[in-house]
Amino acid sequence: MKSSFQSFAPRALCSLALIVTLSFEIAGRSDAAADESWPRFLNRDFSGSIQKTFTEKTSQWPWQQPTRCRWTLPVGEGYEPGVIDRDAYFHFDVDEDQERLRKIDLATGTEIWSKSHRIAYRDLYQYESGARCSPTIDGDQIFTLGVAGTLTASHVDTGEVQWRIETNERYHVVQNFFGVGSAPLVIDETVIVMVGGSPIADQEIAPGRLNRVSPDGSLLVALDRRTGKELWKCGDDLASYSSPRPIRINDNDYVLVLARDFLHLIDPINGVSLGQIPYRADLLESVNAMVPVVSGNRVLASDCYDLGATLFEITIENEAASFTPIWKDPEGNRRAQSLRCHLSTPILQNGFLYGCSGRNAPDSDFRCVDFATGKVQWTALDRRRSTASRIGDVLLVLKETGDLHIVRCTPGKYDEIAVWSLGQASTQQAAGEKNRPALRYPCWAAPIIVDDCMVIRGDEQVICLELPR
Repeated sequence: MKSSFQSFAPRALCSLALIVTLSFEIAGRSDAAADESWPRFLNRDFSGSIQKTFTEKTSQWPWQQPTRCRWTLPVGEGYEPGVIDRDAYFHFDVDEDQERLRKIDLATGTEIWSKSHRIAYRDLYQYESGARCSPTIDGDQIFTLGVAGTLTASHVDTGEVQWRIETNERYHVVQNFFGVGSAPLVIDETVIVMVGGSPIADQEIAPGRLNRVSPDGSLLVALDRRTGKELWKCGDDLASYSSPRPIRINDNDYVLVLARDFLHLIDPINGVSLGQIPYRADLLESVNAMVPVVSGNRVLASDCYDLGATLFEITIENEAASFTPIWKDPEGNRRAQSLRCHLSTPILQNGFLYGCSGRNAPDSDFRCVDFATGKVQWTALDRRRSTASRIGDVLLVLKETGDLHIVRCTPGKYDEIAVWSLGQASTQQAAGEKNRPALRYPCWAAPIIVDDCMVIRGDEQVICLELPR
């Protein structure tokens, strides 16, 4: 049963698809192969965009009608978008109390393998018991972090489990409002996950009383990717629904993470915190979910409860980080705030942010915001939450009800090219085309895109549509 309590909806999003080396390259992968993969949440460069450079404007493609449906896939409980690599789509969900990872042939929708293990999880607010986050692929390994904190490393080709750790048990995690929902980050031979454990005595605290839970220095935990052995842990904070991501400052690489209470900067080699700044609304039920948006040493964080957005400039001196606000939304004044991120991370393109602003359906819209100043350029799609991905000069904006809005990526105005009513089924078939089922609410995962197709998730269904080229 789905809850009507949507004000802190879990990130269908979630960050569980982080695979990357800090240089944003995958060992042994060619540029052509990179164009044909989306191996983690927000793609390998955290941009939420396909990386290929197109010789033509994608806005000139024939977007007027929904394209050929290549395949459909019934899915179990969960909210996450899958990932694409090696000509396959990987989906992580829960089916009849079994946490399940499947590899699907991208061309045909045929299942290549499926691996499952039993899960015992019940949500505090009756949300589904499936994954809140995507898998993460790096090299020959795929990493999943389940809603109950099960971290698993498997072989991409066979699905063979290499190791598995129950992070909630090992680090005494007190259950968060919606369970675990942060994507692993792979850096060279290390996999880094947001855990947010507590002293064992805190297990006696009543569910949902996170204001009484104490951190114990395990916000981030780094593990050897081949063995699962702990390498380091650091950070005094509880977990959020955001995901750790790389940032490069002064020619050095760091990890940035927006946790429950603070925005942290971590040295990923030594597992040392360089500093943090408070960032959470003063409400028990508030959650941080968006992944910080980075441009150079400037970082945008945002919430949808009271803070809105802030653009920080991070400087490091004597191995200590300072977070200086460049602009900041007025706290508590929602009408005057530039960007209130909840379910989704905005896309940064040519100095402008494009993303959903608002906590739930009545007060949400899609808008364009100047990254440097916080000035709102335009708003559209009022009263519905959405997520977005970018391909060339086009935004694919998916409303939570299933409509896909194709929009030019321009700060001058909201320039809509077409709307695909994917919330309605289609039985009009071309040769070899599948019937396209309706995408049902909630559609909380942004489309993922590769060279010739896009994969879009709704409740209990994933569809693969060809790009209109």
